[in-house]
Amino acid sequence: MTLKRMLVVFVATALMAGSPLQAAGTDSAVVVPKADLQWKDMGNGIAAAPVAGSMEKGKSRFFLKYPVGLVTPRHHHDADHYVTVISGTITLNVEGRDYRLGPGAYFALTNKVPHTAKVEGNEDAVFFIQADGPWNVVMEK
Repeated sequence: MTLKRMLVVFVATALMAGSPLQAAGTDSAVVVPKADLQWKDMGNGIAAAPVAGSMEKGKSRFFLKYPVGLVTPRHHHDADHYVTVISGTITLNVEGRDYRLGPGAYFALTNKVPHTAKVEGNEDAVFFIQADGPWNVVMEK
């Protein structure tokens, strides 16, 4: 399956009903072409493109982009979240173990598990995330 096809499948099947991005006149389809994603600057070269729900207020689904070379400090998120790598390669460190993940890889981070991520190679890393609550980043001490 091509990356473009994977992107279409993830977006089409993973969006919540009631999203403001729904196709006109329908309650059962949400279609967001890649060119229509609205990226928001999140700081440090990170960008997010929400496609359903509210990242700030509750459950949401969104794309997250990390720039080449980004290394995140150890942190956690209050919301359980489920992630598919769309493009790029990262090394995710969870509970002292490194996982090298590329396109098509999946991971779930629940119960506020601390982690770090490092973007490897020469391509930005893009993820599709389903968050079960408001999205935040809490730095570990």
